[in-house]
Amino acid sequence: MTNEQQAIKDRLEAIEKRIQAACDRANRKREEVKIIAVTKYVDAKAIGDLLDVGIMDIGENRVQDALPKHELHGDRGAWHFIGHLQTNKAKEVVGRFPYIHSLDRVSLAQELNKRGEALDTVVNCFLQVNISGEETKFGLSPNDVLAFLRETSNMKHIKIIGLMTMAPVVDNQEEARHVFRGLYEWKERINEWAFPHAHIEELSMGMSSDFEVAIEEGATYIRLGSVLVKPE
Repeated sequence: MTNEQQAIKDRLEAIEKRIQAACDRANRKREEVKIIAVTKYVDAKAIGDLLDVGIMDIGENRVQDALPKHELHGDRGAWHFIGHLQTNKAKEVVGRFPYIHSLDRVSLAQELNKRGEALDTVVNCFLQVNISGEETKFGLSPNDVLAFLRETSNMKHIKIIGLMTMAPVVDNQEEARHVFRGLYEWKERINEWAFPHAHIEELSMGMSSDFEVAIEEGATYIRLGSVLVKPE
């Protein structure tokens, strides 16, 4: 094991203790929570180190940076596209990334559905919902979720398996709790509507600064960058 791999392993052990404590507080099982390593600031070698120490979920934000990394390591682990996705870049992502966390508009849904049909596959998507209402964040307004689901209900090649949100950057992670709780409430609401293409099992929420509160409020995927992956 290299020095860098050992450093990642040490950081992961510290994170695991925090995850387990959050699960204990929420009476949840540890296996309900998966770590996505956010690798936008590191190179392909660092991704190899992460995979070698057992981190199997890789999250990339930018298509142009992700493609050369995916070319080297795409046959290992599960790749998540977690950044804002331009419609004209969808063709680069479908078929490479099994999970897309940033579905936030009908035009993108149409393109993902088109690309899924061309590849004879179903694209697993997380609907990004802007729970906080911040204008600087992407995502559907909660007021638009029902209309979006109705408009996409006939798309056979996308499946909405989860919801994603980003909380405001705050000094005290307790201040983000209402955002995560709000996303959980939307999970319950959408599942009650019983759209055939949208059964929500996953919640992608929580980052390095607030993942413990996110776990307490139901996160199944936490997206960890700086606390786990040190930039070059």
